[in-house]
Amino acid sequence: MTGLAEHNARVRYDLEALGLNAPTWVEPREGVYDVVIVGGGQSGMGAAFALRKERVTNVLILDENEKGLEGPWVTYARMITLRTPKDLLSIDCGIPSLTFREYWVAQHGEEGWDSIDKIPRKDWMGYLRWYRDILDLPVQNESKVTKITPTGGGIHELNVTTPSGPQTIKARKVILATGIQGGGEWHTPDFIKDALPKSRYAHTSEAIDYEALKGKRVGILGGGASAFDNAQHALSLGVDTVDVFMRRKKMPRINPIRFMEKTGVVPRFAALDDARKYEVISHFITMNQPPTNDTFQRAAAYPGFGLHLGSPWEAVRDTGTGVEVTTPKGTLTYDFVVLSTGMLTDVELRPELSEVADSIARWGDVFDAPEAIRNRLLDLHPYLGDGFEFTPRTPEDAADVHGLFAFNYSTLVSLGLSASALTGLPYALPRLAKAVADQLFLDDKGAWLEAYLGYNDEEFVSEWTPDEKVRA
Repeated sequence: MTGLAEHNARVRYDLEALGLNAPTWVEPREGVYDVVIVGGGQSGMGAAFALRKERVTNVLILDENEKGLEGPWVTYARMITLRTPKDLLSIDCGIPSLTFREYWVAQHGEEGWDSIDKIPRKDWMGYLRWYRDILDLPVQNESKVTKITPTGGGIHELNVTTPSGPQTIKARKVILATGIQGGGEWHTPDFIKDALPKSRYAHTSEAIDYEALKGKRVGILGGGASAFDNAQHALSLGVDTVDVFMRRKKMPRINPIRFMEKTGVVPRFAALDDARKYEVISHFITMNQPPTNDTFQRAAAYPGFGLHLGSPWEAVRDTGTGVEVTTPKGTLTYDFVVLSTGMLTDVELRPELSEVADSIARWGDVFDAPEAIRNRLLDLHPYLGDGFEFTPRTPEDAADVHGLFAFNYSTLVSLGLSASALTGLPYALPRLAKAVADQLFLDDKGAWLEAYLGYNDEEFVSEWTPDEKVRA
């Protein structure tokens, strides 16, 4: 065990030894960032460091949250630990001293590493804060991007709201590292919104005051992993009863991600043709991700936990004092209901893309899926290039979408488990950074080619006259 201060010195040495503090090769443009990254969570920070490895450094990260509250980890994530195996790599970009393991071992030793089964959620957030600080990443917090507008000449203008007022930022490339919800919005079924006042329900992605629900009854719709995260969390805070309702008649038991990790599907997904990509993801979303065994057992250990299989909600009604929930198996009443109903992916739902959404190609525009596996939710996903770039719906749209990159959950059909899954980040980050750097390089090919052809700096400076000879 070295202690964090000594480990920090090791990180700084590694960065210097690997030349990761070298200056950029990109010619600057006054008042224009080479890259703006929207989102300062793990994906956005990882993208900034991956770009540094490509020597693209005129970068700004914008995040709408306060410093230290980026991403879900200390806001709406309610699991005790991460769901992924602790030894998966993520945003280290191939630098051993930047891995979570080495960060943890520096503080707790190898025995401390051996003692944990999965990474504690709050410690993961501590790692992300450390990662930002040790790399001195350029993050501007409390800055929400409201609109991205192509202005011609390869420049995009970002409208940003900040505590000090509106701001306009110009960038050649924009990366949307906006997490799970960043490709659309969290889904609340219409029959819930139409029947209940907002004071009676919340989505798992929202802040929920479970302390205020002590001794109360809570119903959760949906069987995703977040349903059980919320169930165990609510019960631990004194909620009397938590019932989870699932449409499925059996609990999902198979996690296809584990297969993808072991067989090369995650790093090589982009090599598949469109038909195979669609087939793989169509099957993936029908499987659902089961809760981890420890999370389920933690929830089930409480006497107030209930699980209702084969029980979709058919209707809800505000009783004035609670919520009446009707299922095929009967009617129950709760003080509050929580929705673990996932999210919808559609660029039309993103306000920041309102100027360019119609120009972005979707899977439904490009690929005619076989009827047996066709899924409208997949058809709405953006059809991305191999480097996470948006592609144009028509040739006339090309200029508007050039320079825009999706690095959020909307990449699922095009590039698999990549941008918003820890499983995929080690492979996705270098792919993204190379694609962005390649675009910058090719956009400037006229200028650098002219400079190359005119380059005449002398390197050989030794004196020499024709009559001198080399003697043996």
